[in-house]
Amino acid sequence: MVTGDPMTQPNASKTTAASAASGPSASQQIDARIQSLDDWRGEALSRIRGLIHQVAPDVVETWKWRGVPVWEHHGILCTGETYKTAVKLTFAKGASLADPKGLFNASLDGNTRRAIDLHEGETLDAAAFKGLIRAAMALNQAAKTNILASRPKATKRSA
Repeated sequence: MVTGDPMTQPNASKTTAASAASGPSASQQIDARIQSLDDWRGEALSRIRGLIHQVAPDVVETWKWRGVPVWEHHGILCTGETYKTAVKLTFAKGASLADPKGLFNASLDGNTRRAIDLHEGETLDAAAFKGLIRAAMALNQAAKTNILASRPKATKRSA
């Protein structure tokens, strides 16, 4: 049994040569999910994916937790879950991000994540969403830099 925060579980299928040999890549699985949603949710998820790729062309798409599209750049940026009445975009470190346009409208009571629930007929502010993606990328990069900076430096031994 796996316990702990599901946003940090390591059971992702990444788009790599190794995973390609064992089945469809994460990007192919996301393509299939979008195509299977033959209503507004597929269109919304496709548009969101496009916005993410505009901001981060080198984003890594993963497929986690038995069917959740995830976009990563030095860590998780956000997920794209689909429900009957909503597309939920959960930012792994959303509570640490400034949200000047007030896009976050779900999961507001936690200490870590924040989410945007989109419902049929709603329009996502593309510029504000791109700003959140940029901020999430910067936060992940800063965390990576801090981890690397805190590691002890190797010293040369003389023979």
